[in-house]
Amino acid sequence: MWEFVNFYFIPGLVLGCIYALGAIGITLTFGILRFANFAHGEIMMTGAYTAWTIMALISLAGVTLHPLFALPFACILVIGLFLLCDRWFYKPFRKADTIKIVIASFGVMLIIRSAVQVVWGPNQITFVPGIARANETLKAWTGNLGLEIIMPNKHLWIFAGTIVIVVALGYLLNRTRIGKAMRAVSDSPDLAQVTGIDVDKVIRATWIVGGVCATAAGVFLVMDTQMLETTMGFRMLLPMFAAAILGGIGKPYGAVFGGLVIGLAEELSAYPWIGTAPLLSPGYKTGVAFAIMVVMLIVRPQGLFKGRSF
Repeated sequence: MWEFVNFYFIPGLVLGCIYALGAIGITLTFGILRFANFAHGEIMMTGAYTAWTIMALISLAGVTLHPLFALPFACILVIGLFLLCDRWFYKPFRKADTIKIVIASFGVMLIIRSAVQVVWGPNQITFVPGIARANETLKAWTGNLGLEIIMPNKHLWIFAGTIVIVVALGYLLNRTRIGKAMRAVSDSPDLAQVTGIDVDKVIRATWIVGGVCATAAGVFLVMDTQMLETTMGFRMLLPMFAAAILGGIGKPYGAVFGGLVIGLAEELSAYPWIGTAPLLSPGYKTGVAFAIMVVMLIVRPQGLFKGRSF
């Protein structure tokens, strides 16, 4: 039982937290801007590379910086990248057919990936320096049973960071004026504009929120894997879309729930439920996310939380 908890359930929750943060940006973009942003994974990757660069520069002064301290500075740069992409590539197609802006997002994805490969190179980068005591574990014993839950410190940081971001997002959407405006624009952009809401301001706020969540997802991913590569964003794109669709497009809390479900489903699919061999080879984990996404699009395209349908 404890092997299941330590090596399948907890890693599934960690992966689900990363998917959830990435799916929040995707679902907000679709809900407010009405298009699927296929460049979201590359933005997430750029945030991770930026955080690594900040840590590397600080280390030149002999200071070891934890990735979470580099996260806010990486968020600022990624938000700027998001806003520039919107200004140059997305805004000109705001009134055009949806397929045009979707194709533009594909172009942005390729541009960002190529730029990252030019700046940082195409090879993998180890993301170990700065992760303080990352290989140590927190052990929680279960009394006299002699059993224990083993959890790396990095997983605790990922759980805590995700909770803080989700709580802050809930406060933003439900308690602040810009959050209520974002919800209004998501329901009806034309009606929101007639009532005096600054739609352009809402769009900028959407990119800012999406940038923070994407950067956090990228940093948490490399904290978990301790490896940077230029295809990591593209590999995460399908599970994040699956999480957004499962929870309901346009529903941030649905994206969080969907991310946790997808992460757990991927990890638990490799558990030896029958016999001693994994139920599904770990190499096919992404297929689980794809299968869930296809089933949801067929059976309940509006998602579990009744979001928008494609």
